[in-house]
Amino acid sequence: MDKISFVIPCYRSELTLAHVVEEICGTMAQLGRYEYEIVLVNDCSPDGTIEVIRSLCAAHHNICGISLARNFGQHAALMAGFRHVTGDIVICLDDDGQTPAEDVGKFLEGIEAGQDVVYARYLNKQHSAFRNFGSKVNEIMTRFMLGKPKELYISSYFAARRFVIDEVVRYENSYPYVIGLVLRTTKNISNVDIRHRQRESGHSGYTMKALLGLWFNGFTAFSIQPLRFATIIGILCAVSGFLYGIYTIIKRLINPAVPVGFSSLMSAVVFLGGMIMLMLGLIGEYVGRIYISLNNSPQYVIREVIGQKGNENEE
Repeated sequence: MDKISFVIPCYRSELTLAHVVEEICGTMAQLGRYEYEIVLVNDCSPDGTIEVIRSLCAAHHNICGISLARNFGQHAALMAGFRHVTGDIVICLDDDGQTPAEDVGKFLEGIEAGQDVVYARYLNKQHSAFRNFGSKVNEIMTRFMLGKPKELYISSYFAARRFVIDEVVRYENSYPYVIGLVLRTTKNISNVDIRHRQRESGHSGYTMKALLGLWFNGFTAFSIQPLRFATIIGILCAVSGFLYGIYTIIKRLINPAVPVGFSSLMSAVVFLGGMIMLMLGLIGEYVGRIYISLNNSPQYVIREVIGQKGNENEE
C-alpha cells in the first residue's frame, strides 16, 4: 500500500487550516487504499496558526507540525516539510482552502499512470489581479530561464514521486526554488485540470517584494540566461555605438557645417551608462548570492517539531 505525504506551508491560516486538514482526511477516507500523513509547516506566522497546528497534531496521530524560527518563505517551508515526509508520493497544497483536497484522486491517477510529477492547472483561477500578474511573469520566467515547456502549467498544488523529492532535498544552498529543482530533476511532468476556489478569508501573503524575491531566486539560482542576455545587450550597444560613430564621421565629411550634437552625445552616454550599471547590478546579484551560500546561510531554522516525526535530517 502506497503512503501519501501532504506538505502544507502555513502562514496566516488560523481560520482555514483546520478545514483544509478535515477535507484531506475525508478525501483519504473515501479513497481508502492509501496510508497518509500530513506535515504542516508554520512559516513563523504572526497569528494563531501555530496553536491550530498544535491542536491538530494532538487530535490526529498522523499529523506532524514544524515551526520555523522566522519567516523564510514558501519554498523554504516546503523544503523543511520535504525533509520530514515518509510517504511514497508527496502532495503539496495551499493552506487557504483555494486548492481543493477533494481532487487528490486526480493527481494519484496521473502518478499511477507513469508521471513523475503532476501539477494542477486551474480552470477558473480565483486569485487577485496582482497575484495573476505575478503568476504570468513567473510563467514567462520559468519558460525562458528554466526551459519549462510552453504547454506545462506550474502551480503550488502538485504531486511528485518520492525519488523526485529526494533529489530536490539534495539542494542545501540558500534561496531554494522548488519549481527549478523539479524541472531539473525530470521532464516527465503533466497537468490535471482542477477548479480553483475563492479564498475563504484573509488575503495572499505574496507582496511585490516577495514576488520579486521569488523571481530572483528562480533565475539566479538555476539559470545563467540573464548573464547571457546581458552579454547580448552589451554587444548590441557596442555595435550601435560603432555604427553611430561611422554615421557621424560620414555626415561630418559630407557636410562640414553640420554641428556635432551635444544632446545626442549626452543621450548616448546616459543610455550606455545606465546599461552598464544595470549589468553590473545583475552580476553583483549573482556574486552576492554566491557569497551568502558560501557562508552557509540556512534555508530555514526549525524552532520545534510537533507530533510524529519523519526524517531527522533537519537544517
